[in-house]
Amino acid sequence: MQVLRLGTRGSKLAIWQAEYVARQISARMPELNIEIVIIKTKGDKILDVPLAQIGDKGLFTREIENELLANRIDLAVHSMKDLPSVLGEGLALGAVLKREIPQDVLISPQGYTLQTLPQGAVIGTSSLRRIAQLKALRPDLELVNMRGNVETRIRKMHEEQLDGIILAFAGVKRLGFVDSISQIIPVEQILPAVGQGAVAVEIRRDDVPVRSILESINDTECWLETSAERAFLAELEGGCQVPIACLARVTESKVLIEGLVAALDGSQVYKDSVEIELPLDYEFLTDFSVRQATVRQVKEAGQGLAASLLRAGAGQILEEIKGLGD
Repeated sequence: MQVLRLGTRGSKLAIWQAEYVARQISARMPELNIEIVIIKTKGDKILDVPLAQIGDKGLFTREIENELLANRIDLAVHSMKDLPSVLGEGLALGAVLKREIPQDVLISPQGYTLQTLPQGAVIGTSSLRRIAQLKALRPDLELVNMRGNVETRIRKMHEEQLDGIILAFAGVKRLGFVDSISQIIPVEQILPAVGQGAVAVEIRRDDVPVRSILESINDTECWLETSAERAFLAELEGGCQVPIACLARVTESKVLIEGLVAALDGSQVYKDSVEIELPLDYEFLTDFSVRQATVRQVKEAGQGLAASLLRAGAGQILEEIKGLGD
């Protein structure tokens, strides 16, 4: 294999991620010629409607996956949080790169934090996950729909004279807007989306040569964290956008998994956590069977956490939200 075709969306952040993956591969296999192929997705074409109203899984991935399955590209680079919790037939994760800080941030022209925002402040976000948690934390805030890339949202914030916008730290940092951040929001206040801050590389399931190439850039810690989070989401997920959040963190030889399901208006929030022990040598899981067993362990913990939230009452919230789309 001399040319490796890498598929991606065309946004600045997506291009950054694609180039990041390309650099990581090139550093280990400089003989490869990596070609970046830009593919437009449905989510890129519909910019004036909140994502929750579109109600479609794979908004930012399906067209890229179709190109992958058609063998017109060799791998696809995504923001992990855009990937459906269950991949399509014939597809698999090939690698997950080292994670950026997964938290959300507040960008405010006045330098506010969530605590110092004035009564009735106007905040821009289109994420149901963020909206539900913000309403639970600060029910006085006025929340307005805000979509687009990082630059677009910052521009709209100033044009519409908003008091702030909520974004993911990873995208803000990767596009060079760290100096605009007013607050990195603690996970105790807003729990991030599943996979937030992680870059995922998707491949054809049976493509052994590409899988072998990607093995060298895979980050074991991030793979374990996102495996737990995606298992949590898969256990809960229905057919619509819902306020679900989950964050797994590897610390020493443990994984702490925190999960949340909230009502759309923030009136009910179901939140819990679980901690599991890992093999002492988890960073060096080179034996395939040992690594697979460890991944199964964290997935089961994520599923168990989701099941406990369902038993506590989160299932009723999810059913009510699904009913709104019928």
